[in-house]
Formats: sequence, C-alpha cells, structure tokens
Amino acid sequence: MPAEDGAPIALPQGRLNGRGVFVQAVRDALAAAAREGWNELILCDADFADWPLGERAVADSLQAWSRSGRRFLMLGMDYSGLPRQHARFVNWRRTWDHIIECRLCRSGDALAFTSALWTPAWVMQRIDTERDVLVCDSDAARRVTLRQQLDEWRRDSTPGFPASVLGL
Repeated sequence: MPAEDGAPIALPQGRLNGRGVFVQAVRDALAAAAREGWNELILCDADFADWPLGERAVADSLQAWSRSGRRFLMLGMDYSGLPRQHARFVNWRRTWDHIIECRLCRSGDALAFTSALWTPAWVMQRIDTERDVLVCDSDAARRVTLRQQLDEWRRDSTPGFPASVLGL
C-alpha cells in the first residue's frame, strides 16, 4: 500500500512494542506482498485472534497478491474463531483454496507457539504475544532461522481449517 504521496511504505525494522504496531506491521507486510509480488507467505499463530485478517484493507491486499504460482501457508493451533472474527479472510480463503495450505499444530503450549509472518524479503515475529513485543527484520539470517522453525512446525502438523465442510 503506497503512502499518500505514492511512495511505498517501508516495512518496520528492529524490536517494536504494542498491539497497534503489530497490527500495522501485518497490514503493511501484506500490502507489500501484493505490491512487490512475493511468491510465498507464511502466517503462524496459535489462533490469529488479534491479527487484522478480517479487515477490508487486508482482504484487498490478499486479493491483489493472489494469483497462480503463489503459495500461502498458515500454521495454527485453533482455527475455530476465524469464521466469526475474520469473515473476509475466510471468504478469500475459499476462493483461493488452491494456493492455500492450512495446517493444524496440536503439540505444544499456545503461549510458546510461534507468532510470525514470514516472507521471502522480510519477517515479523512476536517474541512476547501477551505484551505484543515483536522483531521485524529483512536480514537473510533471521529469515532463514525463522523459516526453519516454521518448517519444523509444518512437519509436525496435520491438515486443518478446510475451505469448506462437506456433509451428507
């Protein structure tokens, strides 16, 4: 999402604090993904309750980002609140099911579970979800380390949060 003068918004860097900072970092990262055409996104959180996934701006960014050849991985411990809290995201997820993989991670403590957004160019990781302390960085070493951690969670997970539920 460009700034009012048309210049791209720079993604935050360093250690940051606050719920508003976290929410804005997610918005800005997804807008950057659409603008810069990143081919892969990974979102990881115990339940995504405090993520801005239901906001119109986020849904618009995800829609602009979506296209064939893209990959969206979501790792979570509990998806039950998403339909109620993030209806726009759930609708987008149904439309783009073919590029989205949602995984259910059952092991571990929710407070110890990683809360992060990984992209090929930038990462955001909340190191304290209760106080909303996060670290944002474009450094390759941090991106690789976080990606390895997320890959481990993925290996220990099962498919979850289907795009639709078929009944008899």
